Amino acid sequence: MEEVSTGALVPAVKPELVSSSATVAPPPPPDVAGDTTAVEVSTTEQLDRDFLCPICMQVIKDAFLTSCGHSFCYMCIITHLRNKSDCPCCGNFLNSNQIFPNFMLDKLLKKTSARQVSKNASPIEHFRVALQQGCQVSIKELDSLLVLLSEKKRKMEQEEAERNMQILLDFLHCLRKQKVEELSEIQNDLQYIKEDINAVERHRLELYRARDRYSVKLRMLGDDHSMRKPWPSSMENTTSGFTSSNISARGNLSSGSLQSKKMEAKAQVSSHGLQRKDSLSGSDSQHMNQSSLSVIRKKRVHAQFTDLQECYLQKRRQLANQAHFQDEKDKNVIHREGYTAGLAHFQSVLSTFTRYSRLRVIAELRHEVLFHSANIVSSIEFDRDDELFATAGVSRRIKVFDFSTVVNEPSDVHCPVVEMSTRSKLSCLSWNKYAKNHIASSDYEGIVTVWDVDTRQSLMEYEEHEKRAWSVDFSRTEPSMLVSGSDDCKVKVWCTRQEASVLNIDMKANICCVKYNPGSSNFIAVGSADHHIHYYDLRNISQPLHVFMGHRKAVSYVKFLSNNELASASTDSTLRLWDVKENLPVRTFKGHTNEKNFVGLTVNSEYIACGSETNEVYVYHKEISRHVTSHKFGSPDPDDPDDDAGSYFISAVCWKSDSPTMLTANSQGTIKVLVLAT
Repeated sequence: MEEVSTGALVPAVKPELVSSSATVAPPPPPDVAGDTTAVEVSTTEQLDRDFLCPICMQVIKDAFLTSCGHSFCYMCIITHLRNKSDCPCCGNFLNSNQIFPNFMLDKLLKKTSARQVSKNASPIEHFRVALQQGCQVSIKELDSLLVLLSEKKRKMEQEEAERNMQILLDFLHCLRKQKVEELSEIQNDLQYIKEDINAVERHRLELYRARDRYSVKLRMLGDDHSMRKPWPSSMENTTSGFTSSNISARGNLSSGSLQSKKMEAKAQVSSHGLQRKDSLSGSDSQHMNQSSLSVIRKKRVHAQFTDLQECYLQKRRQLANQAHFQDEKDKNVIHREGYTAGLAHFQSVLSTFTRYSRLRVIAELRHEVLFHSANIVSSIEFDRDDELFATAGVSRRIKVFDFSTVVNEPSDVHCPVVEMSTRSKLSCLSWNKYAKNHIASSDYEGIVTVWDVDTRQSLMEYEEHEKRAWSVDFSRTEPSMLVSGSDDCKVKVWCTRQEASVLNIDMKANICCVKYNPGSSNFIAVGSADHHIHYYDLRNISQPLHVFMGHRKAVSYVKFLSNNELASASTDSTLRLWDVKENLPVRTFKGHTNEKNFVGLTVNSEYIACGSETNEVYVYHKEISRHVTSHKFGSPDPDDPDDDAGSYFISAVCWKSDSPTMLTANSQGTIKVLVLAT
């Protein structure tokens, strides 16, 4: 192909030579006919061809004439005669003794070259050459030329100044327009902020008044209770009075016993006082804890102020002109009187974003043999009720653990409650959200298997994929349907009631991940090695509904936060959030490192978590581009100096529904249960 393209380009050089030679002749004056111009151009072209050396096809340099009457460049003909003894034009015998200088042709070439230079030269060049050649010019002519040049200079300077002023004026107009738009936007933002401050202040006063009312009611209830309770001091006094009179009458007790009774009464009073102080100190400590927590959350706000500001303004601007905007993600937001939808939504974001600042380890699970490549956990998933979780990887085994046992019964090595062996390394797991005991797996041989965890047997095996199957997923709305993607560039839809695939989508690149939309079994998202996410309606697979483009490398994971929100991970070290309803990119998340490995991706309604090739887990809030917190896996053997924790990576992550608890695993096979904490 390269030779063909090169050959096709060679003829294009000739028109360029003709064009350049044609442009040598100056345009004729307006009163000359077109035929005369054509004749002159033709003559010039013919002369130019006659002046070309037949060997190098360039204008002859140092012309030499042969005995047969042909002219060549001296170096061209000498080089030719060293190899052959003939004329390059006619083929007659020729040697170096039969070539002679062609002085006449050299003179013609020099004159022609001078004419070409003069034709292309500017008037100033002509004038300079004339002066250098001794052209006689009078002082009067020079004065008139100087006046003309001065006027021309002033005119050119004026035009240049006008052009510069016009450019400056255009710039200032554009700048003013931009700043007016920015000012308008800032004024609108200030208006939003002013309205929101007033709304928050009103609600704050309502909270203060409500708190005061509750305090008064509690005080009244406490006073009423104390009025109904008998007074211990009066009873003691009455009893002591009767006792003292009896004692004095009988004379059985001494005055020392009376003093001891008084001391006991004082001790009781002092103990009541201490209890009251303890209760007050407890409330004070609780108040101090709340205050310190408030300070910590304020610090988090200031640390992420730029991102939070962008989030607030974005929501207020988007919803400012949508008074009747209703979105299902706002269903859990409490709309208060005077609050706009944007402010209420941002308050929800602010409270969830500042609620947590770290990941705390509450349990750790290790495999029997550490420091072995066969321990890499490729997938980790909770079951329907979050009671069991399953792990799978290159160990060729599916292990099912009881979550409460792992968390509540610390042990060096936890044994799985169920273990199933497979023929090949496993890449992905997916629990059935309807049948609690069914789980699907995909492996390196392209086999998709549906297992019964109770019987530890496979229910169905699908072997249509020709290469490694990277991903499998059960539908949430149609529990008998599942989808898989493979390196054979095919997406296949299966039904547990049939032995063959029910649908097949051929694509142009390797399939890295597939996921059903949680709201409908008709829609799937497919992440591919072509850097794109293909969103399909399975009722028409001729072409995707939309192709989401933005990642710079292969898309390794896709997960749905809701029916309309899709998160994706890529080996370009970014996560992205997409709106599949409006077919728009929403946000890009950066902070973790992911360039070659599958590091896991998990989502819930508010948070997105993923692994990193730095052996860390990163957590992002879906409304903020920067990560909320991260947790680094340490070396399981701190006494081993040769062990480098940085050489490992996080390989799988999974949220426990909408709770702050998360399962994580790394390439060593270590599994940790992490929880978001303040």
